[in-house]
Amino acid sequence: MKQFAQLIQQIDSTNKTKTKVSALKTYFDQANDKDKVWTIAILSHRRPPRPVNSRQIREYAGELSKIPSWLFEESYHIVGDLAETIALILPPNKGESDKPLHAYLENILKLKSKSDEKKKAYLFEHWEKLNYYERFVFTKLMTGGFRIGVSQKLMTRALAQSTGIDQDVLAYKLMGNWKPQNTTFQSLILEENPEDYLSKPYPFYLAYAVEDELEDLGQPEDFLFEHKWDGIRAQLICRQNEIFIWSRGEELVTDKYPELETFKDYLPDGTVLDGEILAFPNNDIGDFKDLQKRIGRKNVTKALLKKIPVIFKAYDILEWQTQDIRSTSFKQRRQILDKLFQNLTDSITPFHLSETMQFQNWEAVEEERQKAREIRSEGLMIKRADSTYGVGRKKGDWWKYKSDPYSIDAVLTYAMRGHGRRSNLFTDYTFALWNDDKTELVTFAKAYSGLTDKEFKEVDRWIKKHTTDRFGPVRQVEAQHVFEIAFEGIAQSNRHKSGIATRFPRIIRWRKDKTIKDANTLEDLKKLIPK
Repeated sequence: MKQFAQLIQQIDSTNKTKTKVSALKTYFDQANDKDKVWTIAILSHRRPPRPVNSRQIREYAGELSKIPSWLFEESYHIVGDLAETIALILPPNKGESDKPLHAYLENILKLKSKSDEKKKAYLFEHWEKLNYYERFVFTKLMTGGFRIGVSQKLMTRALAQSTGIDQDVLAYKLMGNWKPQNTTFQSLILEENPEDYLSKPYPFYLAYAVEDELEDLGQPEDFLFEHKWDGIRAQLICRQNEIFIWSRGEELVTDKYPELETFKDYLPDGTVLDGEILAFPNNDIGDFKDLQKRIGRKNVTKALLKKIPVIFKAYDILEWQTQDIRSTSFKQRRQILDKLFQNLTDSITPFHLSETMQFQNWEAVEEERQKAREIRSEGLMIKRADSTYGVGRKKGDWWKYKSDPYSIDAVLTYAMRGHGRRSNLFTDYTFALWNDDKTELVTFAKAYSGLTDKEFKEVDRWIKKHTTDRFGPVRQVEAQHVFEIAFEGIAQSNRHKSGIATRFPRIIRWRKDKTIKDANTLEDLKKLIPK
């Protein structure tokens, strides 16, 4: 644990990529193999499930620190991070621990089934032995919310430098359904494992958002265009007459979408398709809210299958007749995919193709983007015709050109402190719109991004002077300020007081030129819902 905590401290204390990679490489050079596997797991989002809930952890930390719950909560909301708060308030450690990282994590896995008393005793024992930063890391692992400023790509780069194995090869090795508790460093990284090949997906290739003028990308005839679909990015794998479906989050979701099982009866052996799982109610593309009714369901009932069926809309082919064809051009891969689809379109009902388009000028591209919402698309994908299928995000070949977001003017009504570097500022806001007769403001969304640091500080100062009521960490404020709120999607919802749910709300600008009388109504918001 000492070695791992020192690594996290080094990473946490710098913004320089080279320094982070260097620290990771040194760690991989020196750590024991079991700790290496667990570190790889943690940094590739395979953290162990949380064995103790947040409420219990807070209670136990307050008890060991001998401070009342109200003081703990006030401290937490000032610090903004639970693990850091606990590391700060606990009394000085009475000893030290030389237990390796893997021993802690193996114990955490076993702890989930233990009684509350044993969980409490375990926390007390280790909190008392660990120093400040070790406690911070230990508590992060206990909460299951371990996030630091290192992407899996950076971790893979450091691992490549340590082992001498190509970075792209490592990225492929780390895909799939492996678990750190029953995997060795030798088998995961150093050995070739043909038996793992059957279900293993390829690393996903990602696009950059268009931020400048379209003309800056080059000539439109060098690209192929398609619509950007709002579903679950997935790879559909057919090998040895079996189907495996992997989400971009590296989750095996085959059993969640049984209607896609039929692919195995028609796709040639050794075929891997890249595409999007989309809700398809009433034989038409649904919105993401429809798909959410299928996500996370442990049991997919016949009624749900009938109500919200799904399709797989393919837009690339990565493996063909058992051969990895990612190094061929996108245009060539699409020719293979198009021919495959033409041959099977009458055989596999849920097999749909994301059609490619070509344009002679960027004005025509913009015209097509404006049609996106009519067909339940988020905008356009722009892919260089001669591009290979890479790993991760690479600038220059694939671009996403999303539709302009929805936007509406809303009134700031509540605020909470932020997290991390904003933990001393009120930066998490709740916004409201007028009811139809403009007599009441009705909450409809929360947002915490979009303003500059200077603006956040200005709003924070105003909130502290214009608080009208407090509800724990939440402050109600005078209804005075209007902000333009943007969001990607909108749908009716019975779970929200406003009756409407928005996707990815964020602040576009502070409308100092408007009074609250100028803010929009719920009826204005409802008019934005796609028909």
